[in-house]
Amino acid sequence: MENAKDLMPLQCKNIIKKYNEKEVLHNIDLTLEPGKIYGLIGRNGAGKTTLLSILAAQCPATSGDITLGEETVWENQQTLSHICFSRELNPVAESAIASMKVKDYLKAASIYYPHWDKEMADRLVKTFELEPGKKILKLSKGMLSMLTIILALASKADYTLLDEPVAGLDVFMRDKFYKLLLEEYEKTGRTFLISTHIIDEASPVFEEVIMLKDGAILLIENTEDLLSRAVHISGREDAVDTAVKGLKTYHPEKVGRSKGITVLMENGQEFQSSGEISVQPVSLQNLFIALCGDEN
Repeated sequence: MENAKDLMPLQCKNIIKKYNEKEVLHNIDLTLEPGKIYGLIGRNGAGKTTLLSILAAQCPATSGDITLGEETVWENQQTLSHICFSRELNPVAESAIASMKVKDYLKAASIYYPHWDKEMADRLVKTFELEPGKKILKLSKGMLSMLTIILALASKADYTLLDEPVAGLDVFMRDKFYKLLLEEYEKTGRTFLISTHIIDEASPVFEEVIMLKDGAILLIENTEDLLSRAVHISGREDAVDTAVKGLKTYHPEKVGRSKGITVLMENGQEFQSSGEISVQPVSLQNLFIALCGDEN
């Protein structure tokens, strides 16, 4: 496999997706640069899985283009050979996948993905203590997540998209996953795009964060730079209101005469603190809640 960092970007241009008359993605413009780990966060129904499906050409956009470099992704085996979309498995008794054994599922994946690493897949099966002969229908939710992780990592795809990879995993297995992810990233320079609801646990891994709200991209930014601009201010209501005057504020909370509010400063903007208020850093999860929570 060529060095993943030498690849061209994977791009969305003016992507719109409609189901019947309902538009669920609105003019999405997104560029995934090679050699980065991205986090994709948004509320349920924001369009995360739909966007990932379109990026991997598993779901057609209503309009717009997906390209890898200058080449289209849709129905193009050459570009699709660089992309893996590993999504949550939800087998039901009637589905074709339900009766498959773990080993057969991974064998099928080895045929589909041209850069498949069988040695890695076998090693991860042992690491996650999966039974190769067990039918997928009999796997627990955590085991199903382990199987999607094995698929993603062993695919060796230059652009690997993971939808809720740690759903159902306990804290120890989630920690193991992120360590495996970072090891693979440092070794290969592959690009990973990870959608997750367990935000603070994953945020140290994300070089860049993509925040999706109501089917549109709210922001795309370096995670460290974004958090350096965010603070939570609390104190007596009048002192807080004076301190945040002229700044972008989100998610105000009042308790009696006290008030707390999240501030996201512009680049180069400075905040003048005083002894009358408390200023605390904001985690990515709390910033997400402030920006994407209920308006009131």
